[in-house]
Order: sequence, then C-alpha cells, then structure tokens
Amino acid sequence: MAEDGAKINFPAVDPAMVEARTGSVYPDQFKAVVEGREKRALGDAIGLTNFGVNLVRLRPGAASAHRHWHTRQDEFVYVLEGEVTLVTEDGEQVLGPGIAAGFGKGRADGHHLINRSAEDVVYLEVGDRPPGDAASYPDIDLAVTTGDGKWLFTDKKGEPY
Repeated sequence: MAEDGAKINFPAVDPAMVEARTGSVYPDQFKAVVEGREKRALGDAIGLTNFGVNLVRLRPGAASAHRHWHTRQDEFVYVLEGEVTLVTEDGEQVLGPGIAAGFGKGRADGHHLINRSAEDVVYLEVGDRPPGDAASYPDIDLAVTTGDGKWLFTDKKGEPY
C-alpha cells in the first residue's frame, strides 16, 4: 500500500513481499561465511533481465560473499542502514548509510562486505548479467564461471567441486 492507502501494483513491489533467500550456492566448505545473509531479488520480482537488484540484510558477523572480483560484471552497492566493513586489496573501509561503492569488471581487486557491528546492515546491490562472466576468489581455492544460467564452481586448477 502507498502512504495514501492506495494499492501499489506491478511494476512496483513491496520488498517485504519478495521472498528472502538465505544460504549460498557455494560448495559446502565455503558456505559458513554468508550465514546470516538474506537477499531479496527485487530486480527479478519486477521482471528485470539485464541487471539484478538485491536488497541485502547482513546480520552481525555475516559477510556478503567471499572476497572476489568479476571478469565481466560491474557491481554497485548502496548502504541503507547500519555500518558495514568493505574489504579490498587496499585494506578496510567502514561504509554507513548513504555511502555507495562500485567494483568495475575485470579489475582484479577482490572485495566483500562484512558486518562487524552489533546491528543488522541493509544495502542494495546491483550487478549486470553479462554472458561468460567468471569470478576469482583470491583468499580461497575457488573460482566460478557462468554457463547456461548456472554457476560452475571449481578449484583454481579447474577441478569441479
């Protein structure tokens, strides 16, 4: 419902009505880092196909992902609530409400967000969906490629998990 009580219809969506996804598609041994992460795929809910938009909630201690970078995908985050620590090759930086960060495709600067605070963090993440994307994880023995709309996880030598 809108503030004036009118019903909001498609293409608008109430994020609370979008199913929250928890867990991870990572191989089992890498899943623990994202326990406490919840994503609502807003872009999918309103029919976007060229880029994705997720409303993400990180509970205290949770990370957005393992530190990674993409070969073909640009990524953007915008913090809505709380304080979250951005970790990159250059070190750490605390981001608060109203702060945005971006990660250009092909830039080998592994990044992720960690909630080191005692409160939940809420942010938007936006990424395009280029075919043939791949990601590298500099801190762990993991790599991923996309194909047929699926993620294929391997170790860095190319052996599947």
